[in-house]
Amino acid sequence: MEKIKLSPTLEVSRFALGFWRLKEWKMSTGELLNFIGKALSLGITTFDHADIYGDYSCEAMFGEALKRKPALRQKMQLVTKCGIKPVSRKFPERKVNHYDTGYQHIVNSVEQSLRNFHTDYLDLLLIHRPDPLMNPRETARAFEDLHRSGKVLHFGVSNFTPFDFDMLQAHLRFPLVTNQVEISPWQLEHFQNGNMAYFLQKGIHPMAWSPLAQGKLLHPNDEKSYRIHKTLIALMQQKEIAGLSTLIYAWLLKHPAGIIPVLGTGKIERVLEALKAFDVSLSTEEWFEIYVAALGHRVP
Repeated sequence: MEKIKLSPTLEVSRFALGFWRLKEWKMSTGELLNFIGKALSLGITTFDHADIYGDYSCEAMFGEALKRKPALRQKMQLVTKCGIKPVSRKFPERKVNHYDTGYQHIVNSVEQSLRNFHTDYLDLLLIHRPDPLMNPRETARAFEDLHRSGKVLHFGVSNFTPFDFDMLQAHLRFPLVTNQVEISPWQLEHFQNGNMAYFLQKGIHPMAWSPLAQGKLLHPNDEKSYRIHKTLIALMQQKEIAGLSTLIYAWLLKHPAGIIPVLGTGKIERVLEALKAFDVSLSTEEWFEIYVAALGHRVP
């Protein structure tokens, strides 16, 4: 498995596994352990979480697997996120979804994640969403204290624009190492808002959530997804590629920013289909066929 260095001291697998839907997979702890072990054997060592996934349950489910086999912890990079406070039965006092990137919430979230995972450190912590009330000095102070204590080794963000990224980075003494954003042939937002150019300028490798557009590219349900799906199918047949997702991942891997797709699956056969993307070579023109289908018009 190809590795990518997010910093001199953090190397991650080129594909990450995301556990947003872990609760929906209804795996026993033993089944989850088996899945984690198979992923590690394939070279996938980076595991992506967030405090709120599964209504605050997915981290703890994953942690129960690590508790049963703690030696696995040293073989992986644990990534998690904080900063969103959704309405939840677990927090009946909340009246509206909102964000909190204040010092105490970040520190408390990390402490809870460490308990959930049965570990004493996180490899990477991300702020989940840009916060219109963010005080970057306070967020940076939380990061600095967590880093100094060894509880979090590296930091990044998710869904940030270049302006949001620079705002927070200006208050930190160490670099933010990644920005996890939605990238797929269906979602071109970050090709258009300056983020992809920013990643290349700064040497940042973005993590891509929802690389299959939440299934819309495999099972189209609107005009745009049908248009892209048609192009993908034609190209897949032309190049004799067995799986549609393999082609989509190859499209992401071709980009010079070194995109790290986050696979949101609990099925090892879908992981194997993704890894076949390493064997697919797309020409520049083939890459643009998919890009143009997503735009809905030719490039100038």
